[in-house]
Amino acid sequence: MLFDYFRIALSNLIRRKLRSWLTVLGIFIGIMAVVGLVSLSQGMENAILDEFKKMGTDRIVLSPGGAAMGPVGGFMSPTKFYQGDYDAIKNARGIAISAQVYSQTAYITFGRETKQQLVWGFPTDSDSLAFYKTQSMFDVDNGRMLRASDKYRVVIGWNIANDLFDKEIKVGDTIYIDAMPFQVVGINEKKGGAVSSDDAVRIPLDSAREIFAEPSEITAIFVKVREGFEVDTVAENLKKKLRSYRDVKEGEEDFSVQTSAQAIAAFQTILGVVQAVLVGLAAISLLVGGVGITNTMYTSVVERTREIGIMKSVGARNSAIMVIFLVESGLLGVVGGVIGVVMGLGIGKAAEFAAMQYGVESLKAYMGAPLIIGALLFAFIVGAAAGTLPAIQAARLSPVDALRK
Repeated sequence: MLFDYFRIALSNLIRRKLRSWLTVLGIFIGIMAVVGLVSLSQGMENAILDEFKKMGTDRIVLSPGGAAMGPVGGFMSPTKFYQGDYDAIKNARGIAISAQVYSQTAYITFGRETKQQLVWGFPTDSDSLAFYKTQSMFDVDNGRMLRASDKYRVVIGWNIANDLFDKEIKVGDTIYIDAMPFQVVGINEKKGGAVSSDDAVRIPLDSAREIFAEPSEITAIFVKVREGFEVDTVAENLKKKLRSYRDVKEGEEDFSVQTSAQAIAAFQTILGVVQAVLVGLAAISLLVGGVGITNTMYTSVVERTREIGIMKSVGARNSAIMVIFLVESGLLGVVGGVIGVVMGLGIGKAAEFAAMQYGVESLKAYMGAPLIIGALLFAFIVGAAAGTLPAIQAARLSPVDALRK
């Protein structure tokens, strides 16, 4: 019986090709927009989360500024960390390795070109170097990492070496940071993604303090938790120590202590809000498409009034009439959904390809089954819902009145 309903509904749509395709247009535009936007935003979220997971789940970042998140927040915060803050927590229980960094914007000169870039000062003691070796984002492709004996040496990211200047920078070349000469001893591996070292310029911390004339300020503190300790417990202990040292009350902290899990959750929340806004905007097209289906189905009821009367006169129930119209409107939604999914995924892959040409590898199109199946079900539901009122009207027609039409 259900097969017959689909057969009747499909034959009615085929008979009215132009009207059916114009109605489908509204649905497929909406589904295409939703699928394309969700595909890109979900793909970007997956790529960013993968990058965070590569950094490890046993990491903690401390930065000045109560609402700041990570080292960039520390760089932009009006409050500051200094050497005393680091000394207050560096020997805390549960810490395996800790490292302080200082960053400042500087003028980078290579050849006759000068660019502005964020420069990071990293300590080069044995513990700090051991910490950096645990981070895949610091892997060196050409040359070597910084050493304890280095003074005016620099390790640069792949983008700095290959894209920042017209001429490629190679290991052994000299670049100038705020007019101070630094020899390039290493170039990081190209990582891509949103969390990478492709744009990093790293010099010894002592050199950074010298050229920026800043003897004790710290942008951020990185901590690796000792095996066997709970990350959240260690983070809470670090908060207590910093509150005591900085003489601030709980809830009034002018600094942030963030674990890897918290950083991931924060990014997921931000991306979730962005995704919801984008889908909401795209859903407006679906609303327009639903109105189009409702209008088409009302017109169909009027045109097929006599046909409905004949069906009822030979025993068709109201429920059967209603199901036929619901299936028909649902099919309009599904056809639009199929076209929209194909077009939306195509737009997503095209955007991914275009982004890769500009070196943005974090923009990945997600093409999972949940997205495809969910979009098709949603399209069917929109179509069926839009056809509900016309279907009810068709089911309520009196056989005698219908046959008079």
